[in-house]
Amino acid sequence: MALARQVISTLKPDGTDAMGPATLAFKYPDENIVSGSLLTVESNHFAVLKSRGAVLNVYDTGQYPIQTPDKPILGSIVSGFFGGQSPWQYETLYVNRAKIVAHVEGVATSAEMAELSYQVDYYVHVDSKEDALKLVTHMPFDGLFITANQVTAYAGPVVEQAVNQIAQVTPLENINEHIGEIAELLKSHLGDFLSSYGIHLNDVKILVLPKDQRMRELISLRAFGLTPMEAVRYYAALRMAERGLVSAPNMAVGAPFSIGGLGTYPVAGFTAPSQGDKMPEGGQP
Repeated sequence: MALARQVISTLKPDGTDAMGPATLAFKYPDENIVSGSLLTVESNHFAVLKSRGAVLNVYDTGQYPIQTPDKPILGSIVSGFFGGQSPWQYETLYVNRAKIVAHVEGVATSAEMAELSYQVDYYVHVDSKEDALKLVTHMPFDGLFITANQVTAYAGPVVEQAVNQIAQVTPLENINEHIGEIAELLKSHLGDFLSSYGIHLNDVKILVLPKDQRMRELISLRAFGLTPMEAVRYYAALRMAERGLVSAPNMAVGAPFSIGGLGTYPVAGFTAPSQGDKMPEGGQP
C-alpha cells in the first residue's frame, strides 16, 4: 500500500460512527500514518496518538495535522523498501467522552442464605484528557474496541462484594428496605474502582429480588399483612385454584372441605396396611 496523506476519523465510509453507544474506546485500524495526515476528533471524543508504545499526544475536540518523521514525497520509496508499510507505526486511539450505561447481573444471599438476584445499571463517562490516557493505559483493547461489557467484566466482582456486604446480614423479607443503603455502598466501591481506569461513575440503579419465584410470591402475600402460615395457605390456595380444585377457598381460610354436607375429618388410630398384609373379606381392615 502506497503511503499517502489521509483523514483519520471514527466515521466509516457509509457515514456511521465506529464509536457506538456501548463503546468506550476505539483503535483506528490503519497504523501507517504519514506527515500531513489530518486527525479529526469529534465533539464527544478524545484521541490518543502513540508510536512504538510511547504516547505522543492527547487531543481534544478539533482537527490536527499530524507531523511524522517521514515525508510524503518519499512515500513510494518507503513503500518499496519496507514492503508497502511505513517503518513509523502509529496508533490512534479514540476515547468516548459521552455517558454510557453498563449492566451487571448476579446472585447474592440473604441472612437466611436464601438466594437473591440483583440487577445493576450504572452510568459512566471519561471526563478529561488525563482520564482518557488512564483508560488506554490500564485497560487492554479487545481487538479494536473497549466496550461497556468489558468494563462490566472488570467491575462485576466489585458489584457482587458490595451487594453481599449488606444482603448477607439482612433478612430476606427486609431486603428492599435497605436498597438505598446498598446503592450508596455500591456507588462508593464501584466509583473508587473505576477511577483507577479514568472512568467516572455518574449514577447507580439497583434491583434486588428473591431468585425463587415462590419466595417472591410468599413475600408479596406477607406484604398484605398476612402471618407466615396464612401466606402459605393463600399461596397453596392460589395454586389449587389455578388447577380448578374446588377446595381452594377452604385452603385459604383453613377450613375442612365437605362433600354433600359430610365433612372430611382426620381418622384417629387408623394405620395403613403394609404390602404384606391381606385385606379380610368384605374389604374392611
